[in-house]
Amino acid sequence: MQNTLRIATFNIHKGFTHFNARFSLHLQRDMLRKLQADVIFLQEVQDVHTKHTERFASMSTSGQMEFLADEVWSDYSYGKNSVYPAGHHGNAVLSKFPIIKTNNQDISAHATEQRGMLHCEINIPTWDEPLHAVCVHLGLFAQWRRQQLVSVSEYIEQHIPANAPLIIAGDFNDWGMRTGRIFAERLNMHEVFEHHAGKPAKSFPAWLPMLRLDRIYVRGFNVKHVEVHSGAHFLKVSDHAILTATLTKI
Repeated sequence: MQNTLRIATFNIHKGFTHFNARFSLHLQRDMLRKLQADVIFLQEVQDVHTKHTERFASMSTSGQMEFLADEVWSDYSYGKNSVYPAGHHGNAVLSKFPIIKTNNQDISAHATEQRGMLHCEINIPTWDEPLHAVCVHLGLFAQWRRQQLVSVSEYIEQHIPANAPLIIAGDFNDWGMRTGRIFAERLNMHEVFEHHAGKPAKSFPAWLPMLRLDRIYVRGFNVKHVEVHSGAHFLKVSDHAILTATLTKI
């Protein structure tokens, strides 16, 4: 029975390193493949950008999500959040199992910053109910994040059964951690790194993590293993570390 899931969350920074210094989408794909994750939560996926496609001859014209999923994750879903003249970016979920339903919800708290949450229902073989996977990228200001987490909580309470297996992961930008704890308590969830080590993982900047920005919250799972993938080599990859967790369904 498929009771164990390996998941990852990663802000790919639109396929570039810090300060857009280097195009790194190919390195990001190689690194994600090595993780052997079943489900991946991605933020800042730039599925369309005409100028970057013209500038970088090696950049996939089919979009970053399909390029990253390439033959490894058979199912994927993209939620367009931020739109501009040259294209758009948002959240994405890659899955080795069928995504049977998807919904992208606007949770923007201010007109100057477009944010969203992507909700996917994933059919895991032998499970009697689908996995609910929610990918989020929250705002830069505390007041906006509080509003957004209320929106996420209300959506989950209305659309996801209280006993259904649920994973919420992404870039929470919540370095103070208090807002995240209130959010977790409301939904009866726990953060996987906090569960293991007492605090969420340090994930930014990836080459020398100091801030606890990225999170993985779960409900209906035991946490078997967690890991932060970071280090000096991330100077050529992204400004965020990759977080992974191995979970077993309760």
